[in-house]
Amino acid sequence: MADKQFDQFLMEATTSDDGSGFTLGPDPLYGLYTSWCHVTGTVPDPEEAFWEGMQGRLNPEPNGLRMKGPAAADYILASYPASV
Repeated sequence: MADKQFDQFLMEATTSDDGSGFTLGPDPLYGLYTSWCHVTGTVPDPEEAFWEGMQGRLNPEPNGLRMKGPAAADYILASYPASV
C-alpha cells in the first residue's frame, strides 16, 4: 500500500526536469510529502519509512524534481514565516 502512496505522491506533487541539474533537497521533499498527505487526507509515514520508500524511485543527486500542484502551495504557505 505504501508503495502505491509514494508513487501517487511523486506523480501528483512533483515534476521532473532531469536536464536542469535542480535538486529538491531532503527536507523540502519530505515537507512536500507531508503537505501532500495533508491535502489528500492521507496519514504520512514516518520520515525513515518515507526515505526507504523513495529508494529506487528517485534519480541520484541531482534528482531533477520540482514541486507542483496543491501540495506545493500548501508546503510554501506552511513554511513561510508568519508576519509579526
